[in-house]
Amino acid sequence: MNFKIFAELIELKAKTASVFPFLLGLGYSLYHYHSANPIPLIIYFVAMFFFNCFVDIWDNYNDYHKAVDTADYQKNTNIIGRENIAMWLIKTLLAFFFFTSLLLGLIVAMMTGWTVFWLGLICYFVGVFYAAGPRPLSSLPVGEFLSGITMGFLIFLICVYINAHASFVWNSITIMDAFLIALPNSLLIANLMLANNTCDLDEDEKNYRFTIVHYIGKKAALKWWITSIFISFIAVVAAVLLKLLPVVMLIILFIIPLILKFSKPYLNEQVKKKTFISSVKILMVFQLTQVILLFISLLF
Repeated sequence: MNFKIFAELIELKAKTASVFPFLLGLGYSLYHYHSANPIPLIIYFVAMFFFNCFVDIWDNYNDYHKAVDTADYQKNTNIIGRENIAMWLIKTLLAFFFFTSLLLGLIVAMMTGWTVFWLGLICYFVGVFYAAGPRPLSSLPVGEFLSGITMGFLIFLICVYINAHASFVWNSITIMDAFLIALPNSLLIANLMLANNTCDLDEDEKNYRFTIVHYIGKKAALKWWITSIFISFIAVVAAVLLKLLPVVMLIILFIIPLILKFSKPYLNEQVKKKTFISSVKILMVFQLTQVILLFISLLF
């Protein structure tokens, strides 16, 4: 297996979906709590990245074995069949990424508190059962919600707690504040899955995967997709008005025309190889701008 195939197997291009919530959590910890905890934070980052790799390989592995369309999807679309990757290698990678991430997560929990363990356990549950079992979470109408909450919110929240665990107070206000900061990431990550499922609707139905798009239809899915983008900008403005984020974050409003430009091809045509990239671009540009502005504010 060369690096190009390995990168596709772990979906390296999509790793920003988890890396940027981590960076946002670090920036928010420094801005709001004036605190960072470098050693457990670095260990947590590696654990998070490895588990993300496990989830993507696990997803490909389960899709390969459960495919009903064996003539086309299993042999020509799924990367394991298309590249004829040895099953022993897939299983070795799965074991390595899962148990290494689990061990590192336990180390972080011992260093900062077992709250990290319980929050991480939720992520593990969603990650494992997202593609496993007789009815994987990814094949149900909850896949978008769960991916958005775990990757957009929980990764962020765990990062904030690791940095500020000495002064972090668990109450409704703290949780709601954190949720508002993480809301754009949660919505746009969910949008990534929604766009994927919208493009794959026919293929999913052939393989008995009934996602939210199957129930609400493409038209409603597209309306929610674009609405989520606007809510993401509104959430940033609300966070600034509540003084949870610095005023400089309002500069993010200037990327709205660019985001709308990215959205048009996908809204016009939902084709995986041609327009799904629109959702990826929107997520990356929004997350990158958000993180850069937050870290710039720390200089003043």
